[in-house]
Amino acid sequence: MRFTLPPLFNDRVFYKNLFIISFPIMLQNLVNSLVNMLDTVMIGQLGTVEIAAVGLGNQVFFLYNLTLFGICSGASIFTAQFWGKRDLRGIRMNTGFCLILSLSVALIFTAAALTVPGRLIGFYSEDPEVIKAGAVYLKTLAPAFIPFAINIVMVLALRSVERLRLAVVSTVIALSMNAVLNYLLIFGVGPFPAMGVAGAAAATVISRITEMIIILSVSYIKKYPVAGSLKELLGFTPPFVGRFIKIALPVIINEIVWSTGITLHNAIMARTGTAAIAAFNIVGTVSQLTWVVFMGLGNGVGVMIGKKIGEGDEAAARDYASRIIRFAPLLSIGAAMILLPLSRLTPLVFNVDKAVLAAVFSMFIVLCISYPARAFNMSMVIGICRAGGDTVFCTIYDLLFMWTISLPLAAAASFIFHAPVWLVYLFITMEEPLKVILGFWRFRSGKWLHQVTKEL
Repeated sequence: MRFTLPPLFNDRVFYKNLFIISFPIMLQNLVNSLVNMLDTVMIGQLGTVEIAAVGLGNQVFFLYNLTLFGICSGASIFTAQFWGKRDLRGIRMNTGFCLILSLSVALIFTAAALTVPGRLIGFYSEDPEVIKAGAVYLKTLAPAFIPFAINIVMVLALRSVERLRLAVVSTVIALSMNAVLNYLLIFGVGPFPAMGVAGAAAATVISRITEMIIILSVSYIKKYPVAGSLKELLGFTPPFVGRFIKIALPVIINEIVWSTGITLHNAIMARTGTAAIAAFNIVGTVSQLTWVVFMGLGNGVGVMIGKKIGEGDEAAARDYASRIIRFAPLLSIGAAMILLPLSRLTPLVFNVDKAVLAAVFSMFIVLCISYPARAFNMSMVIGICRAGGDTVFCTIYDLLFMWTISLPLAAAASFIFHAPVWLVYLFITMEEPLKVILGFWRFRSGKWLHQVTKEL
């Protein structure tokens, strides 16, 4: 009897194209995660205070990163659909407008990191040693904000026009440099001074500037679709700006409010105890090694869906959406099975005490249980709703349960009931299964698909 593929796997062309687009994104994110993990391992050799300080300093950068990601994700909706139409003028004016917004945000964060770094770290932790070390790290990191803004605009634009190789190569070169410089500057090797946490920040600054130079140089030398003249980049019109604000503003608000919620997760853990926040940072760093797969799938299918919408092929866009919301959760079960035994290697790479290790193991169990729901939600937010221009619903979907369920329960468990770390973490992840219900309803309604570049 001839074997017939089930409906989920009966379109080999879809999975081939998804892999072609997603794999470079996965590789880029994997390199980024490996370097972040290496950073944490190196800093971990200095002690628990240093792990907590760098982790909290990176929370400020995380808030900044997600603000930029909101701007660029909103812009990517337009870029992908413009690309489906092969509208180079639209791609370039969209990139220019995105650059102006992102650089404005970069200037604000740079000024804050240079002038009040201690206050920023003090929001998360009351430990004076953590605040002092975190302020040094953040102030040294400040010059990285502007080149990072240019990098993220260009990388997401290049993804949307299917020019993935440059984004991957530039990231691999820059992050490899970051890893080497971390070793040299954190510990002081040869002629390099031992700078500790400041060395980790300095390495990041140098690597981000290098990445910016590579991306801009190659984009303009090869005349990629995103590489416009100054006139083209500034050629946005009032109708475009109005449409951009209507579609992208909810995404920007979404990322700012969502990332604020994530920083509050860190604040809750930090105020639960230095051991708790150290464990939280370790779990987040290690889990990124598997989560890069779902980030790649979400971003990859988003490019595919956006392009099909731009081409006017809505049936294919809906078919792609149907496949990814079933495929990603199924794949996540395998990822969880890899992640759980991987967590047992923690004592070999992190110089932390038994209390931190116990918290790490219990949190990994909770995280793995939540993986299928997280994979579904990632696919809906990044791959479907945003690619389809359904940004208002996406904002509600991404924030509702975080702010009404997850944060209040986690805060109460920590501050009022002094619950164990694993229970606080369980409440943090509780939003995921609730979001699945709302997301599946929206998918079934079909109202997530919109032509955002029509008549522009």
